[in-house]
Order: sequence, then C-alpha cells, then structure tokens
Amino acid sequence: MCDLFRCWQRDGTWAGIVTRLQAEADAKGLITWDVNVDSTVCRAHQHAAGASKKGDLRKEPPGGIAVEPADHGIGRSRGGLTTKVHLAVEQGQKPLSVLITAGQRGDSPQFEPVLDAIGVPRLGRGRPRRRPDRVRADKAYDSRRNRACLRRRGIKATIPVPADRVRNRQKLGSRGGRPPKFDRTDYRGRHMKHHRDPRRPAGPA
Repeated sequence: MCDLFRCWQRDGTWAGIVTRLQAEADAKGLITWDVNVDSTVCRAHQHAAGASKKGDLRKEPPGGIAVEPADHGIGRSRGGLTTKVHLAVEQGQKPLSVLITAGQRGDSPQFEPVLDAIGVPRLGRGRPRRRPDRVRADKAYDSRRNRACLRRRGIKATIPVPADRVRNRQKLGSRGGRPPKFDRTDYRGRHMKHHRDPRRPAGPA
C-alpha cells in the first residue's frame, strides 16, 4: 500500500484528484472566494536528521510532478527539527494551496507564493481562477510588500497592523501616512465556516 501511495504521489494522481474536486466544487458554487492564509509548524521525526543532502544518490531520488526542496522542508527552530505548512483555505474550509518549507522560515515571505499556488480550473472552457475576492491573515503577514501585492491584484485585505508599527506611524505624524484599512468585524469571522458579513445582504435561501 505504501508503494502504491508513493507511486500516485510521484505521478500526480493525488494532485489530480484534489484539482478535480476543487473544479467541481467551484462549478457548484461551493467555494467561497474569501481566502484565509496561515501556517502551522509540525515536529519532524528524529530520524529525519539523517536525510540525504544529495538526492541523486538516494535509493529513490526525489521527483514526480513537484520539485523537492534541497532541505527537504526540514529545518531547526526552537522546537528542534520542524517543518512548516503554509496554507490558503477558502471560507468554506476547503484547501486551495499548500506550501511546505523548513520550520524556521518566516510566514510573511511565503504569503505571495501561497497565493500564486492557487489555481482552480474550470470544468468547461476558461483559465483557472487564481484571484480571491478577499484575503484574511493575522498580523504576522502585515508588510508593505504583501499589501502592495494584494492591491496590484485588486484583492481586498483584512490584515491587522502590529501595535509597534501603529506607534511608529503615530510618531511620524502626517509623514507616517494613512493607516491601512482594517475591518474588525470581518476579521472576527476568519475561522468561521461560511462566514458572512452581517452588513451584506443574505443570498437566496
């Protein structure tokens, strides 16, 4: 069974299944394009420390439809050997993209790559949908680069600003510029399934 699982992973069978399910869900209107971005750290097994650094010398070299990173997505952080999973999930809690990095990698630099990995194909003609209507994320993702990325793509943002950055802007007075718009009501629904802004009219029952 393990060999079959690995074979399907390498030839793209599992990825194809997920992509087909995403396409069918979107065609039925089951994907809410308010996307939440976040990450979680997973503790690596102690034997992961012996992973070969030279993939071409391994019994089964990395390959398949995805390129395995040189560090195998394993790094050292305060928790020891860890892997970090960066995820973009639509409001109905269906995953749209996944990115694996070493555990010590910061969240903010992975924001744009996670969004770039979103691509839900159409069942008929047309390009895959890649652009959410809105992106929600916690204050770890607050940066000028990330906000500029969303503005460039015409995507609304619900990202709080860390307190230290608020203070720094206030110290600069008018030179600090306007603070980014932040909707607290919308942010509270970040972890709610099928969250709907109470200020928006409800759809048909």
